[in-house]
Amino acid sequence: MKPEILNRIALRHRFLSRMTLGFVAGALTVLTFPPFSLLLLVPVAYSALFVGLRDLSFGRAFLVGWAFGLGQFGFGISWIAESFYVEAERFGTMAIPAVAGLSAGLAIFPAIAAALFAEIARRGVMGSLLTCLLFATSWTVAEWLRGHVLTGFPWNLASYALVDYAAFRQPAAWVGSYGLSFLTVFVAVLPGAAAMASGRQRLTISLMALAGIATMWAVGTLRLQSDAQQPPTVDLRIVQGNIPQEEKWAPENREATFARYLELSTRPGDFDVLLWPETAFPGFLDEDTEARARIAAALPDGSVLLTGVPDRVPSDDGMRYFNTVQAFGETGEILTGYAKHHLVPFGEYVPFRGWLPIERLTAGLGDFTPGPGPRTLALPGVPLVAVAICYEIIFPGHVVDDLFRPDWIFNATNDAWFGTSIGPEQHLASARMRAVEEGLPIVRAANTGISAIIDANGDLVARLGNGETGVIDAALPSAHPSTLYARFGDWALLALIFTTWAVGLAADLVGTHRCNKRTRTEKKSCW
Repeated sequence: MKPEILNRIALRHRFLSRMTLGFVAGALTVLTFPPFSLLLLVPVAYSALFVGLRDLSFGRAFLVGWAFGLGQFGFGISWIAESFYVEAERFGTMAIPAVAGLSAGLAIFPAIAAALFAEIARRGVMGSLLTCLLFATSWTVAEWLRGHVLTGFPWNLASYALVDYAAFRQPAAWVGSYGLSFLTVFVAVLPGAAAMASGRQRLTISLMALAGIATMWAVGTLRLQSDAQQPPTVDLRIVQGNIPQEEKWAPENREATFARYLELSTRPGDFDVLLWPETAFPGFLDEDTEARARIAAALPDGSVLLTGVPDRVPSDDGMRYFNTVQAFGETGEILTGYAKHHLVPFGEYVPFRGWLPIERLTAGLGDFTPGPGPRTLALPGVPLVAVAICYEIIFPGHVVDDLFRPDWIFNATNDAWFGTSIGPEQHLASARMRAVEEGLPIVRAANTGISAIIDANGDLVARLGNGETGVIDAALPSAHPSTLYARFGDWALLALIFTTWAVGLAADLVGTHRCNKRTRTEKKSCW
């Protein structure tokens, strides 16, 4: 066989090996997120991708990055299949194709990051530090795009590997989850750079990785020691009814569902705010006088109920439906409400309806209408509260009304769609990061779990696990003063990237100058 053919076969085999390495590395990232949180796998996964992209063309780097994303999302969001089996006779056959298609689509974003990195790195003479910065920047740009393009899906951001590590997640208060992803990935690929370096350079890069870890820990520890504001004393009761999704909307189960929530709500104990999850009441509560009277009888004097309920409003175009949280006083009157503004595609509405022959996964008479956006609610005797319904809590910087900062966030959700999979744990991780970013406690009421009270540092004060029935009685935690991220949003991310690049370029210039004094032929290995 001709040497050219053998060489071509060897190159193809090497490329397929890198594709396989990318897929395995992407799958490993799933173990870095809750409920596993294996922190040591973070540098393993991202360094493997970093090394695997060396000397690749734009197209081949794109494919290796896509393989990484396919492993990451194929395993990381496999729990979505559970929602198709709630009504298995209608949607069961779509479960695997839907997860595979969504994973393949989301994998485009890591592919973009890999291709962007490979193309820029291939065009210039860049040393290890700047190459690591380039990779982290490319990754962060792709994650930000994933969080915004086509309504966005910022699920399992790289920074969420730090959720279970109190000090390491605190920098999100300054730079948000995207900024923390930048720092996480930058530090994570330094071991890969060190493995490709030699001698003194390897030692320097290794020390840099340790310095990055130490700096993140020190900054986070300082925030953990800072004083929080003391809110008025407010006692909360979260009710987790634990109603299976396949039973929730059956007409014959409506009374039993409502009775369970009332029974749990009236157990002995004092509270000022009663919290029920998303669509806890299987009907239009504002139209049901009898049900509101029963709620009024269950509420202690001076208390209020915040509950998720569907709502409908007639309009010139027909009936409009909303997914809402409504507040009720001790007399059963409606005090105020909030309508979900960030709806779930194919779950609460069908994009391009009329063009796509696809049904909604959720039962209902029509698509939901989005609300106007984040809103702060004022209730008698209760600190100002923001509301995020289910899916909305996953979006950094889009949970709180910037003009009227609340004192806490109520996250009403229904993760019953996803059974006992890892999905609810990953969803909870997003909520914990929002608490750090905004410096606000988050109170989470979930139908089947995980209900929790999260303080302003992202710590779990109390929780009810998946599949449990019961209540959480606890005081509302304190809030921090407004964080840098709460004030400036993702502009803080840009400042972080520009500052880090400035330091990196300065270090590169110094290192290159010293290297050139020794020999110009070593320029490519200097940083």
